[in-house]
Amino acid sequence: MKMKPLADRVIIKPAAAEEKTKGGIILPDTAKEKPVIGEVVAVGPGKVTDDGKKVTPEVKVGDKVLYGKYSGTEVTVEGEEYLIMREADIFAIV
Repeated sequence: MKMKPLADRVIIKPAAAEEKTKGGIILPDTAKEKPVIGEVVAVGPGKVTDDGKKVTPEVKVGDKVLYGKYSGTEVTVEGEEYLIMREADIFAIV
């Protein structure tokens, strides 16, 4: 991947959507839930505060994270789907 996020932005590779329910029912594409867990593939250098100090990001490449269902911007690079979002949109490191 040739993308480098700026400021406090993070690039995430979403986990695959569930193909079937716990009971074994196969889900069509229209019924699949959007994943809310993914892996961090790139992290920006950090946000600069109003007084000029840089706040380093808490997440790092390789972390599995939990984020909001509708957070971020979806992009496709070299056939792979990614999400670009601010670090503040990430709820937890799993």
